[in-house]
Amino acid sequence: MQLLPEPVRRLAAWCAVILLAAGVVYVGIRLCVTFRTAVTPVLLALLGTALLGPLHRRLVDAGVQRSLAAGLTCVAVVGVVGGAVYIVVAALIDTGDQIIASLKAAGRSVAKHFGAAGTSLDDFAANSRELLGKFGGTAAANVISGVSVVAESIAMAVLALLLVFFFLRDSHRAADGLRSLAPRGSADTAEAMARRAFEAVEGFMRGTTLIALIDAVCITIGLLVLRVPGAPGLGALVFVAAYIPYLGAFLSGALAVLVALADRGVVIALWALGVVVAVQVLEGHVLQPVIQSRTVQMHPAVVMLAITGGASVAGIVGMLLAVPLTAAAFGVVHELRTRHPGAAAP
Repeated sequence: MQLLPEPVRRLAAWCAVILLAAGVVYVGIRLCVTFRTAVTPVLLALLGTALLGPLHRRLVDAGVQRSLAAGLTCVAVVGVVGGAVYIVVAALIDTGDQIIASLKAAGRSVAKHFGAAGTSLDDFAANSRELLGKFGGTAAANVISGVSVVAESIAMAVLALLLVFFFLRDSHRAADGLRSLAPRGSADTAEAMARRAFEAVEGFMRGTTLIALIDAVCITIGLLVLRVPGAPGLGALVFVAAYIPYLGAFLSGALAVLVALADRGVVIALWALGVVVAVQVLEGHVLQPVIQSRTVQMHPAVVMLAITGGASVAGIVGMLLAVPLTAAAFGVVHELRTRHPGAAAP
């Protein structure tokens, strides 16, 4: 029997490897989706641990007992997150009527200048409250399902917070536990891969938090100068949304411009748009290269594909988790290439 040519055999081998890897990834994703109530809090807790680890270590180095340091860190997180959520919700409630009034005024203006072509926008703005009322009635009909979803979300948030406490308190035992579970002879490699993955996630979270803080402060100052109502709440929303790359900044910036249009008119809205665009340009060309220069660098196309895949699997939570998990995967691959440099050679 004549053997196949060498290129064909190599192609067949690579196809087999790709199919096997894709099958493993698919099964893993399906299992995570099936057990999302348990998997999601663990992943969120790992992100929280990566973000809060430096603060916890500083408290421990200052002489605070590990359990107390972990508790203080979690309390600080609850205070910051709760305050940010309160500011955002209060600001949106205060400016909701102004946004609707601005839409009505814009619809009347378009109808005045363009005749019948603009009446649809005016009708939509005038009937926006009716549409919201119908939506609320539909939601009320499914109140049992809504309550279960809210209860599940609260339970996962509480579980994630408790896991953050335990992960921080027992972080010094993680390496020993991993080495005890690793197969014989591979403990060093497993520990190195885990450390590299966690360092990638930690660097990503730390850099993203600093960038989000700078963006929020700059946009808040700009909105305060323009006297846009709810500027602190919009700034808090920018900070929270920055953890979803690209899309979060776009949505929070669009909301800020819309609020400016509602209360201050078209000219101030254009100035607000200029502030948002300037901050995004500053982030993309200065903050990202400087602050995250020591973390795992990923091409924007990879980031956008990761966000899209995460959204298709788990919605907003998937979008939040996609990029740090991809950063961890890049860290593992980099560690393997470092420890086995000949594996990537042709």
